[in-house]
Amino acid sequence: MNRREAMQTILTGAGAMTCIAATETSAEQSKHSASAKPIEKDALCFWLETSLRRVFPNSSPRDASPLHLLAARNEQISFQACFRNNRTTFVRVRLSVQGAPECSVSIRRVGYVPLQGLNTDTPKSDLDGIGHIPGLVPDPLFPEDSASVGPESNGAFWITIKTPADLSPGLRTLTVRFTFEDEFSFPVWLGTAPFSVEIPVFVEVCPLVIESRKDFSATHWINIESIWDYYKTAPFSERFWELAETYIANMVTHNLDVVYTPIFNARHEIMPRPGQLLRVRRLDEDQYDFDFTDVRRWVQLALKHGAQKLEFTHFFTPAPTSGKHPQHIFHRWPQTRDILWSPDISATSNVYRNFLGQFLPQFGRFLRDEGILHRSYFHCADEPDGPEQVADYRKARELLREFAPWMKVIDAMSDTHFAVERLTDMPIPSIATAPEFTKADCPAWTYFCCGPRGGYLQRLHDTPLPKIRMAGWLFYRLGAKGFLHWGHNYWYVFCTGTIADPYTDPAVGAYPGLPYGDPFVVYPGANGPVDSIRWEVFAESLQDYALLQSAGIGPDDPLLDSLKDYQDFPKSEKWLADARESILKKKK
Repeated sequence: MNRREAMQTILTGAGAMTCIAATETSAEQSKHSASAKPIEKDALCFWLETSLRRVFPNSSPRDASPLHLLAARNEQISFQACFRNNRTTFVRVRLSVQGAPECSVSIRRVGYVPLQGLNTDTPKSDLDGIGHIPGLVPDPLFPEDSASVGPESNGAFWITIKTPADLSPGLRTLTVRFTFEDEFSFPVWLGTAPFSVEIPVFVEVCPLVIESRKDFSATHWINIESIWDYYKTAPFSERFWELAETYIANMVTHNLDVVYTPIFNARHEIMPRPGQLLRVRRLDEDQYDFDFTDVRRWVQLALKHGAQKLEFTHFFTPAPTSGKHPQHIFHRWPQTRDILWSPDISATSNVYRNFLGQFLPQFGRFLRDEGILHRSYFHCADEPDGPEQVADYRKARELLREFAPWMKVIDAMSDTHFAVERLTDMPIPSIATAPEFTKADCPAWTYFCCGPRGGYLQRLHDTPLPKIRMAGWLFYRLGAKGFLHWGHNYWYVFCTGTIADPYTDPAVGAYPGLPYGDPFVVYPGANGPVDSIRWEVFAESLQDYALLQSAGIGPDDPLLDSLKDYQDFPKSEKWLADARESILKKKK
C-alpha cells in the first residue's frame, strides 16, 4: 500500500470532503482548496492551518482538508487548529490531540495583542496583516487547551510535535479533536450539549536525524531587570532565581546555544535596581573586593539547561558614546548602592584602569575555574560609528588587551572599515552591511534590530511568517558565523525605568522608531516566559540550519541559489515546503 492509499484508508469515515482531498493529485488539491469549506456544525467552523499563516480574529476560515506534514527525526514541527464562532453567544472550545504516542505533543492557545498600525518603511509585499491591522495580531502562546471566543471571531491553538531521534520512519496519524463545551448568553449559561469534531493530521517521519548545529552561535540579550520589575520581586531573591531559570531554559530550548550573562548593568540609564550579577565593593579609594557567587549561579544554570557558550556584558558604554566611558558598575554587597564612579569619566582614566587591573585577573581565574574560558564571548563596546567613536573604541580595546590578553572580543560594528582594521576578534555587522564584510574576506556574525526594514529579513509582528522562517536558511547560505539580537525580554517603556505592559504595547512606547516586535520575543507569564509565534518560527528556522548541515547540503548547493542576500530571497511558504521536501525525501 503506498502513502496515498494509506491516507485514503485512514480517512474512511472522516467525512466525504476530507476523503476527496486526500485522494486528489496536488493540482486538484490546489483547485479544491480554493472552493472547499471548513467543517461546519451548529454555527461553528473548524479547520487546520500550517505554522506559517497568522490567524487573525477576523480571518476567513479555510478548508478542512487534513494536513500532511514532513518531519525529520529529532525535529520540532508545528501547526494550528482553528475555529470560528458564528453564533451570537460566547462559546468555549477545548482541543486535544490523539495518536503518535512516541512523539511529544503540546497544545497552546494563540493570544492576541493590539497594534495601532503597520510597521513603517516596508512595502506591502513584505507585510502581513493588511486589512487586519490596525487591530489585534496573533502572537503570545498561552499554555492552555481551551479558548473562549465571542461572536463573529476566531480562536486558534498552536500544536507542537517533537519527534525522537530513534523514532522509526513512517507515516503517523494524529487526530485533532475540537470539543464544543458550552456557551454563555446573558444572563445565564445555556448548557448546550457538548459535541466534538475531528480532523486528521498526517506526519510523515523521514529517516534523516537532525544533529546539533555546528559552527554557528546564536544569542539574545536577556534583561534581568525586566524580570524583577515586572514580577515585583526583589533582585536576586529566590523568587527571581526561580523565574530566571525558566527564562534561561527557554532560550536554550529555542535553539540558542549562547546564554547572555549580565555580569554588569548594560542600560543607558542609571536604573534604581540595576541588573548586575557581580558583587563588588570598594574597600578604600584604590581597592575593590569581588564576589562571583551570583555569576557562578547564573553560569551553572545556563550549563545545566544545555548552553554551550556564555556571553558577557560590554566593558564600556554603548552608542552614542561607544567606548568613551566605563560601563556603569555599581557597589553591590549584596545589595546595590551607588555607581562606583561618575558616569562621565574617561574610559581610560586611572580610576577605571585601576578597577580593570584588579578585576580582570580575578575574572580570568573565575572563568578558568569554571572551565568556561574557551567557551565565552566578551564585548568591548557596542556599535561604534564615526571617527571619534572609532578612536575611543580603539583605546578601550587596547586597555582590555593590556589587562586580559586572553580575552576574545565580539562586537556589533557595521562600518566596513572595521573589517580591514580588525578592531575586534569577531565583528557583528547589521544584515544591511554584512555582505561588505564578506567581500572583505572578514568572518563575521550578523544582527538585525529595529532595522533594516523594507525587504530585509525581520521578525516583527507584521513580518510574514515564511519570511521569519527563512532566517536560518539565510545565515547558512550567506556564511554568517553567528546571530545576535538585543530584544529578548525588554519590557520597559523605552529608555526609562518604568515597566510597560508588553501585552498592550509591543513597541514599548517608541513606535514607529522602535517597531512592533523588536523589543521582545517572549511575554511574561505567571511563572515564566510565554512564547510568541515569532519566537517559535525563528527557533524552527535555526533548526532548519541544523537540518541543512545534517543533510550534507552545502551553502553553495543549487537548492539555495535563489537566496541572494538578506533582502533578496524567497519569502513564500511554498518555497520552504518544496525545499524541505527535497531535502527530506532525498535521504529516504
